[in-house]
Amino acid sequence: MHIKVDDTVEIITGADSAGELRGKVLKVFPDKGKVLVEGAAKVYKHIKPSQRNPRGGKLSKEMPIDISNVMLVCTECNKRTKTGAKIKEDGSKVRYCKACNAEIGTLSPAK
Repeated sequence: MHIKVDDTVEIITGADSAGELRGKVLKVFPDKGKVLVEGAAKVYKHIKPSQRNPRGGKLSKEMPIDISNVMLVCTECNKRTKTGAKIKEDGSKVRYCKACNAEIGTLSPAK
């Protein structure tokens, strides 16, 4: 997957795409192909009154978004971008921005 935890992403389709919402990735679900983005895809979960919570109420929480609906934001050029992977001289594999060729992060350590 081209998106990791703590990356900044921009939502490109869906209900939150109108304002071009950007957020930090909180969790990645590679088996389902989804990501959990901070402040995006909010839903309300209704909580029944219980001993612990006597009044009940509504809880706002984020739901996972399909990974095809988000794009990574480059830290250097601050634009959403496609990413590529390249192998450096020391044998480590890194992600890079295809727009400005800046390195975004490592995928595997040096051999």
